[in-house]
Amino acid sequence: MSTQREILKKVRQVEIRTRRAVTDTLAGSYHSVFRGQGIDFEESREYYPGDDVRSIDWNVTARTGRPFVKIFREERELTLLLAVDLSASQNFGGVDRSKREVAAELAAILAFSAIRNNDKAGLLLFTDRVERYIPPRKGLQHVLRVVREILFFQPEGKGTDRIAALDYINHVLTRRAVVFFLSDFSCEKPLPKDSPEARLISVTAARHDLVVADIRDPREAELPAAGTLLLEDPETGLRSEVRTNSSSFRRQYSMLGEEGRRGWERLLRQCGAGCMSISTEREVLRELRVFMERRAAAR
Repeated sequence: MSTQREILKKVRQVEIRTRRAVTDTLAGSYHSVFRGQGIDFEESREYYPGDDVRSIDWNVTARTGRPFVKIFREERELTLLLAVDLSASQNFGGVDRSKREVAAELAAILAFSAIRNNDKAGLLLFTDRVERYIPPRKGLQHVLRVVREILFFQPEGKGTDRIAALDYINHVLTRRAVVFFLSDFSCEKPLPKDSPEARLISVTAARHDLVVADIRDPREAELPAAGTLLLEDPETGLRSEVRTNSSSFRRQYSMLGEEGRRGWERLLRQCGAGCMSISTEREVLRELRVFMERRAAAR
């Protein structure tokens, strides 16, 4: 069990690293990639040659006898919701960091980007149930609480129920939001497009700006030649014995993992969701920057 001092130290380390990253690298990317709710009317002003005639304010024009046009501004304020999978598989990782720690760093970068743009950030933690929901708010202390919860919250469940999490999101968010869904999809076999989970992903993507971040560890996709190993599923407790000295078995295992990852990416795009993949061995900021650059270019 971590002490209060250890918790504060860890949160502080994440804060220092991610705030610098936001300031130095992602200052403009977040603003340009994610949009507000829409546009608000700001004022009417006199028509100038070159103005779009479709924006003429006919009421003011008729009242003054001179042509006026309507001026709109983008409603910039966003709501960012971070939905983070805390199932037992998220504790898997190498010596340096687990998938859960990578999720915390990614969430921190996004949350600090949100408050830098005066947006709100909220948090949903889930396993095979919804574990905790923190409504979106602004402010540094709120973001630090979000980071602390991701790193140190002790969940009751071990499994993963993404349907429950997505359903909760669609009920609790009454206005359009940016939803980052952090889980480890590629560890599983892709679902058919007509499955309940795929349909719910499509519904969430239609209501919100949904981005799924697949957090994975290379050790899950590649087995070492280490003789006979006893592997245990951390979520179900099921054990299986595998003989890793067989090169054909290791090759087939890697191929199945790669097919699963590509299958999930294909399914998510078909459902209308954005998707990105982050490895525990890669720099989180760089992977997020690549995703935002590609998304900005697509737009």
